Amino acid sequence: MIVMSAVTALVLLALVTQAGIVAVQRAFPPQGRMIEVDGAALHVVEIGPRDAGLPIVMLHGASSNLEVMRHPLGDLLAKEHRVILIDRPGHGWSTRARRQDSTPDIQARMIDEALGKLGIDRAVFVVHSWSGALGARLALDHANRVAGLVMLAPVTHPWRGGVGRYNEIIAMPVIGPLLAYTITLPLGYFVAESGARNVFLPQTMPDGFVKDSATPLLLRPREFIANAYDLVTLKAWVAAQVARYGEIKAPVTIIAGEPDRTVKTDIHARPFAATVPNAKLIVLPDLGHMVQNAVPDLVKTEIETMIGQIVPPRAAAD
Repeated sequence: MIVMSAVTALVLLALVTQAGIVAVQRAFPPQGRMIEVDGAALHVVEIGPRDAGLPIVMLHGASSNLEVMRHPLGDLLAKEHRVILIDRPGHGWSTRARRQDSTPDIQARMIDEALGKLGIDRAVFVVHSWSGALGARLALDHANRVAGLVMLAPVTHPWRGGVGRYNEIIAMPVIGPLLAYTITLPLGYFVAESGARNVFLPQTMPDGFVKDSATPLLLRPREFIANAYDLVTLKAWVAAQVARYGEIKAPVTIIAGEPDRTVKTDIHARPFAATVPNAKLIVLPDLGHMVQNAVPDLVKTEIETMIGQIVPPRAAAD
């Protein structure tokens, strides 16, 4: 009887999950177009004037999608710049053929290929959190594509500890998919709001953030599993690429907060800035992890300052 009850419960949860997937995808449909690359189809949204000079490519971190970079920072930049927002492989509406394609080098290759198909030769990359490692990898492996790099609370170095036991379990064979396709979505509806609030601390999460950022898309099983793979494999990959950071030639600006509880500034931003030859570090007191939400005007100013240094005013006017 106990076994039958457990099986029945799992079946019911699986049905609830499938219904939830349909509801979530109807609530947050794709906003852009799909670009086919080797091993993935990337969802890309372009905003702002297309003839506005050097483009800005924005890459989100873990447990999120491109909408996190669009509001408010992307919209602010798009008033004067061409902005390209990309769902990382496996996130949002982007797919990836293999869950194991979770590492910065593979995702950098996919993004580089997509930008080539969009006809974007060079761009300033704005990266947040997990994508700090991705931005660094782009600057290392695809240097001709990276005109400049603006990093917001970036992950760049190995850290003590793990990435949450639940991520490790979801990334496990058999049991991970079993949980992802049964309890993750129903349970996630109850904890998504509080989880997002914690990431903002000490700032207050904006009203409507979970909806505006399409965060419920994360609860879909295939994305939740992809996100777990991204997190559990990241530490080894940043450890492997740390020795190369001195090779980065592009100008880099890093903006981070001192009390960031998600990505420690002393472990990541400060050592990275000390290693990269052409790096500028801005550390703000009382700033948490969501830099793009807390100080969007400052980030915009730093991006535009970098563009002005890369493309002198006269050249831009020509």
